[in-house]
Amino acid sequence: MTVLRLADAGEAVDLAAFLARLIHYDKAAAVRLQAGDGVLAVFGRPPSFEVLAIRTARLAEGQRPALDATVSAGELLEGIQEAADTLTVPAAVTGPPWAGVLPPRGGWRRVPGLPAPDALVRAVAAAVAEFRARDEALAPQERTRAARDRIGREIWSRTLGDTHLPLRAVHAAQSLGFLRPAQVAAGSGGGVLTAPAAQPPTLLAAGGWLRLSTAYGSIAVRAAGPAELTGLSGLTVTPT
Repeated sequence: MTVLRLADAGEAVDLAAFLARLIHYDKAAAVRLQAGDGVLAVFGRPPSFEVLAIRTARLAEGQRPALDATVSAGELLEGIQEAADTLTVPAAVTGPPWAGVLPPRGGWRRVPGLPAPDALVRAVAAAVAEFRARDEALAPQERTRAARDRIGREIWSRTLGDTHLPLRAVHAAQSLGFLRPAQVAAGSGGGVLTAPAAQPPTLLAAGGWLRLSTAYGSIAVRAAGPAELTGLSGLTVTPT
């Protein structure tokens, strides 16, 4: 088995949290790992959202393994030793179909029009409230899985402005911990200090994909829009 050293304990904690969230949505989740340029990229697909989630972790200096494998998310989580900043890569498994189709390695360009972070959070909250209201309005005999799925698809497939980014991508980013509020800490004098704000989310496009990139991870979806957004290949292994 391959043992990787992560850059610090923070990388181990964040990666463990990401894997735990994936397992929450799918106890048998698999993830694809790619390592390059001192960075480990972990790709997962939470079934409830129909998106590709990407979390990167910095490797310790000098760690440049040649790694590209699909493994069990649960076994990978068990292999994280936060105290030692290490990660044991488990044996490879037969990957699900999505693991063979990753976003492009390069050519990403910024797409304008993405709302501010607080507006993204409000949009998700409004969509959740609408789903609940419409679900509750169904007659008991009509409250079937198919009916609820239709409501969900209609709501979460809506796009944000002219960006072609579906709401489900933002919902996934929030649910997986990629959209976070500003951090605050107590100052030495008893006051409250606001931590430096992380770079706000950005929207990128390449090939047939859109990518919502945040300081904590990325969500990639197949684009539905202009013809220039069509096409496929594999994702760059760089920090998000």
